[in-house]
Amino acid sequence: MSIANLEAIRYGIDTDFRQSLLQGIALFRGIDTDSLSDLLPQCGRIDVQKGDVVLSPERENHCVYVVLSGRLSVHLGSLDAPKIADLGPGACAGEMSLIEDKDPSAFVVATEPSHLMVISHTLLWRMVDRSHTFCKNLLIVLSERVRSDNEYIANSLGVLRQAERSAQTDALTGLGNRHWMRTMFEREVTRALHSNKALCLMMIDVDSFKAFNDQYGHIAGDSVLVAVAETLREYLRPTDLVARFGGDEFAVLLPDLHIKQARQTAERIRQQIAGLSPPSLTTAVTVSIGLADRTQKDDVATLVQRADAAMYHAKEAGRNRVAVAADSIAPESNP
Repeated sequence: MSIANLEAIRYGIDTDFRQSLLQGIALFRGIDTDSLSDLLPQCGRIDVQKGDVVLSPERENHCVYVVLSGRLSVHLGSLDAPKIADLGPGACAGEMSLIEDKDPSAFVVATEPSHLMVISHTLLWRMVDRSHTFCKNLLIVLSERVRSDNEYIANSLGVLRQAERSAQTDALTGLGNRHWMRTMFEREVTRALHSNKALCLMMIDVDSFKAFNDQYGHIAGDSVLVAVAETLREYLRPTDLVARFGGDEFAVLLPDLHIKQARQTAERIRQQIAGLSPPSLTTAVTVSIGLADRTQKDDVATLVQRADAAMYHAKEAGRNRVAVAADSIAPESNP
């Protein structure tokens, strides 16, 4: 829309022509121009160049800016942030800060030379009082802005949740990673301590895993880890907490189980994994499992240390077996 066209809007050079021009502006769509004939000439105009900041959270705003030609972009947080919206001819900016009587919540910057109609705060409310259609259009603009903001928030939350999941999930197995384990295990150990409930930790290590990788390659080795993880998911309770501790080692926290019950669970897991036959492997998959039950002195680190020591004892005793920490009461079990 040219400057001449804006003059036609403001001064009514041709009523039909002015009416057609106004139809392209969201705020004035469907309005009888005669109802605002004395107010339209009071609208201002500014020309902005590429890079000029029209609105900023760092300064007050007292006007609505209508894009007559050119284009504006909207950025949250800083001008360097990715744009969240484009405003082309007919769109407006600044209405939210006027309605809320607050500083703008975003930066609005010209992405190319642009002509803008300027409607002051006072003039905007006079138009609202004068025209029911203008009022309706303003509500539509506001509702679309809120809907757009809600979509942006929902998308941002989705990205955030995905990032949180990625930060706490092992990419290969889909189990919790060490970061997740530290948070969740500490929470459960604290709960068991305060409620004086039984709690056991199982450390699981794939036997001769380096030999798998050397003989069959890392892709086959990864398939072994995935198969072990799937077995743990299938044969553990929903309340048990499972994490990939690192490499070929897994950690399982067993709330509300005494050491004898935990040993039975560990035996069941050992037997199921020993029956695995991942594709393209001729070597049996087995695991060594170490168990420790919580004492009053244990935190997550010491519990892991005790269960890990038991797991290495199982390996030294011949692998493919369950060993219980020396200070726990249940005996070792052999295949």
